[in-house]
Amino acid sequence: MKMINKIATAAAGLALVGSSVFAQSLSDAKKAIDAEQYQKAKAMLKNLTVTQPTNAEAFFQLGWVYLSQDYVDSAKAVFNKGIAADPKSALNYVGLGTAAHLANDAAGTTSNFNQAFGLVKKKDSTPFLYIGKGYLLGAQDGKVSAQDATAAIDALNKGKAANEKDADIYIELGNAYRSQLKSNDAYTNYQQALTLEPKSAIANTAIGVLWKYADSFEQADKQFQAAVTIDPNFGPAYREWAESENREAATNRKVAVEKINSAVAHYKTYLNLTDQSDETLLRYADFLVRAGKWDEVQKIAAKLASSASTNARVYRYLGYAAQENKDPKAAVTALQNWFSKADPKRIIPRDYLYLGRAQIASGQDTTKGIATLKKAVEVDSTAAEMAYNEIINVLKTRPQSKKYYKDLADTYAEFTGKVNKPLLNENFYKGFYYYFAYDAKAPDTTLLVKADSALSYVAQKAPTVADAQLYRARIAEIKDADRNNIKGLAKPFYEKYIEIQAPKVTAASEARLKNALVEAYDYMGNYYGYKEKDDVKATEYFNKAKELKPDDAVADAYFKQKAGAKSK
Repeated sequence: MKMINKIATAAAGLALVGSSVFAQSLSDAKKAIDAEQYQKAKAMLKNLTVTQPTNAEAFFQLGWVYLSQDYVDSAKAVFNKGIAADPKSALNYVGLGTAAHLANDAAGTTSNFNQAFGLVKKKDSTPFLYIGKGYLLGAQDGKVSAQDATAAIDALNKGKAANEKDADIYIELGNAYRSQLKSNDAYTNYQQALTLEPKSAIANTAIGVLWKYADSFEQADKQFQAAVTIDPNFGPAYREWAESENREAATNRKVAVEKINSAVAHYKTYLNLTDQSDETLLRYADFLVRAGKWDEVQKIAAKLASSASTNARVYRYLGYAAQENKDPKAAVTALQNWFSKADPKRIIPRDYLYLGRAQIASGQDTTKGIATLKKAVEVDSTAAEMAYNEIINVLKTRPQSKKYYKDLADTYAEFTGKVNKPLLNENFYKGFYYYFAYDAKAPDTTLLVKADSALSYVAQKAPTVADAQLYRARIAEIKDADRNNIKGLAKPFYEKYIEIQAPKVTAASEARLKNALVEAYDYMGNYYGYKEKDDVKATEYFNKAKELKPDDAVADAYFKQKAGAKSK
C-alpha cells in the first residue's frame, strides 16, 4: 500500500511539473508572438501540439500565427485539429470565425463565433479578446471599417465584463477606437491597460502609435523609448518607431533625410530582434517602399525571391523597385508575375499604376499602358488624379493635331467624371482642348458645347479666372457665324475678361496677355462700331487696344475706314 501511495505521489508530482513546463512554454510562445518572432513561436507551438495533443490553446495560438502571416488555409487546418483535440474549447471556433471573416464569409463568421459564445466559460475573457482582435486583423494604415470596429468593441466589452482586470482587453479596445479616429477613447483604454500592467511595452507602444497618427512625433518618440526601456528586446516598438519617423519625414521636409535614416536604423534593430522570416522581411519591404529606399527594396525583394517558399508579393516589390530604378522591362516582367500569381483581391491600385508606367516607359505598348493606368481607377477612384495625370503627360508627348487635342480633352473629361470634387484646372483644360479640337473645315459643334460647358463650370466656381472668360468668348464668336448679322454672343465674356484683366495688363506686360486683351478690345470696338453704330464707344475700345499694341491692324482698319467716311 505504501508503494502504491509513493507511486501515486510521484505521478502527481510529475503531473505538476509537466503542467508548469507546459504553462511556461505556452507563455513563452505567446510572448514570441507579441514580439513578432513568428518562426520561433511556430516552432514552440508545433512542439506543444505534439507533446500536449489535447491542449486546444496550443493549436489555437499556432493557427493564430498563421492568420497573422496571412496563411489562412494553414490556419484553418490547425484550428480544426484544435477542435478535434478539445471540442469544448471556444478558442478554435474563434479562429475559424476569424478566418471566415478575412475571407469575407459573413455566414461562416457568425456561425463560428456563435459556436464559440456557447462554449465560453464564466470569467474567461480570452475568446472575446481574440474575436476583437480578429475584427481588427487586416487593418490598412491602422484603419478598419466602422462595422468591423463596432463588432470588435462589442466583443471586447463582453470580455471586459468577464474579466475587468485583463489588460489585453483594454489595449485592443484602444486599437478599435483608434481605428475610427476616436483618440480620446483609445487613450483612455491604453492608460487603463498601463494602470493594470505598468510595465507593459505593448501598451506604451500603442500609445506611441496613437501619437504618431496625431502627428505628435515628439510624444510618440517618448512612448516608444519608454517601451524599449521596459523591454529592450521588444521588436514591435522599434518597428512602430521607424514608421513614426517615416511619417514625420513625409510631413516635415526639413528633417526628412535625418528621420528616414533614423527610421531605417530602427527598422533594422527590429529585424535583428525578430527571426527575419520571409514575412518579417516582406513587412520591411513594405516599409522601404513607403520610405522610398528603392535600392534596398530591390535587395530585399531579390533575397526573398530566392527563398524556397517565395511569397508572390515579392514580385510586387521587384516590379516597383525595377521601375523606380529605371529598368521598366524588368518591372513589367515582375509585375506580370505578381498579377498571375496573386489572388485578385490582393491586387491594389498602386500595382496597376506601376505596371502601366512600366509598360509605357519600356516602349512596349503605350496604349496597353494607358489602359492599365485606367484600371487602377476602376479598382479605386481615389487613384484617379495620379493615374490620369500620368496618362495626360503621355498624351502630351504626341505630335499636335486635332486628334491630339480631342484625345486630351476626352481624357480630361474622363478624369473630371471620376473625381467627386471641383477640379478647376482639369475642367479648364477639358474646355481648352475641346476648343482646339474643333475643326472649322469639318465642324463638330458638340466639341464647342463640351468646351463651353467645362469653361462655364470654371467661371461659376472661380469667376476671376480670366482665361475661362476668354475661351468662352472665342467659342461664342465661332457660334456667331453669320458675319452679316452679328448677335454679339461673345460680348458678355469679353466684357468680363476686360473687367478682370484691364487693371493688371500694361504696355510692359508679356505679349500673350497684351494680345489677349487687345483681342477683347478689338471685338468690343467692332461690336459698337458696326453693330451698335456707336463710334464713341468703338473709338474708346480701339484706343485702348492701340495703347497696348500701337500697330494693331484691327484698330487701324477701323480708324482708316472712319477717316475715309469723313472725307467723302
